[in-house]
Amino acid sequence: MADLLALDYPLHIIGLGVTDTAHLAVDAQAALNEAEWVVGSARQLAAVSGSLNTQQTFLLPKLSKLADCLLQHKGARVVVLASGDPLFYGIGRWFLNHFEAEKLIFHPGVSSIQTACHRLGLAMQDVEVLSLHGRPLQRLRAVLRANRDYVVLTDLQSTPQLIAQQCMDSGFVESRIVVCESLGYPQEQVRPFSCKALRTSEIEFDPLNVVVVHTFGSASVLPEFPGIKNENFITDGLAGEGLLSKREVRLAILSLLQPQAGDVAWDVGAGCGGVSVEWARWNPQGQVIAIEQHLQRFACLQANIEKFGLDANTQLINDFAPQALLDLPSPTAVFIGGSKGHLAELLAYCWQRLPRGGRLVASAVTEDSKTQLHKFADECVDTHIESLQIAVSRGETLAGQRLYRPQLPVTLVKYTKGSAS
Repeated sequence: MADLLALDYPLHIIGLGVTDTAHLAVDAQAALNEAEWVVGSARQLAAVSGSLNTQQTFLLPKLSKLADCLLQHKGARVVVLASGDPLFYGIGRWFLNHFEAEKLIFHPGVSSIQTACHRLGLAMQDVEVLSLHGRPLQRLRAVLRANRDYVVLTDLQSTPQLIAQQCMDSGFVESRIVVCESLGYPQEQVRPFSCKALRTSEIEFDPLNVVVVHTFGSASVLPEFPGIKNENFITDGLAGEGLLSKREVRLAILSLLQPQAGDVAWDVGAGCGGVSVEWARWNPQGQVIAIEQHLQRFACLQANIEKFGLDANTQLINDFAPQALLDLPSPTAVFIGGSKGHLAELLAYCWQRLPRGGRLVASAVTEDSKTQLHKFADECVDTHIESLQIAVSRGETLAGQRLYRPQLPVTLVKYTKGSAS
């Protein structure tokens, strides 16, 4: 908290709602009346122009320059104008990350998200909200599920047509999309489209829009539940093969890791990214750092992270471990899937970096690696050890007859630090 910036006076951040003329609550109006400086976009300043008397105004700069700009006026009473609710997909989080919370006073307005839901008769607790404003379009893939309602905040790089294309590419070809433009303004329009029709539409929508997506159709590309098909991954071998933790093993690994919100997770020897993808997709509030030294497998890892839209909570490192781990933030959970002959060294280093309660899971196929896992378990003190061996046989056909072809058994050991019973 020491690096947070201090202000002499409370800083008021006022959400203006979605109307062209602001209708403020009593406390927000009082803050605006007492302000010496008012900061906002041209549209926002126009919305409060009828309430301004002696206040001086300046246009909201880029966020990279906003902190310096506000510090130049730290001895004055300042109001910052915001769209809708500043703390719901708004600018509020930025302020909390940069200034002391006790000097920040937020005044919520009705957001475009709320307004879109009310226009369409959607209960807000039943929709999922995603902001693509300033974010890659492929992040939509990280959240799309069948038969759900999404409210999407857009920018010029995430037009309604491109969102429709993402839905089509993800298998939701029967989806319906509603484009809500200029909500609260005289030129407001709320127009429904089929996904197919919108994808090829040449309509130029108002940039001030919110897109509501109702997903229908089979999720033929994106998974709905942990246990993604091997064939859905891009690998360095045949479809579903290559250096990839297979589905049954991946599920066991995730079960042992028990991902939690706020986790900093290391996937050491990530291969083509089977574990990293599942780990990041099903725990969006955690951070996964995947380390893979092999160039071709690292390219597959990158491609899979992009395919599933997981760049927001993954970091990829093409380097050798353990030296690649030295400057990383300390983990709360670690999976070691590949070691290039350095398993003992990796176990010791990762264990040293884990906090009390941290989880370390490692896999082994060869007898030498299994021996190292069990030896490390014997050496650990004040540690809960859990181990299992998975032997999977997959159904195939041979000469028209069904058979089950065994895969190599995989040994998994979980070490939980400081929790011996």
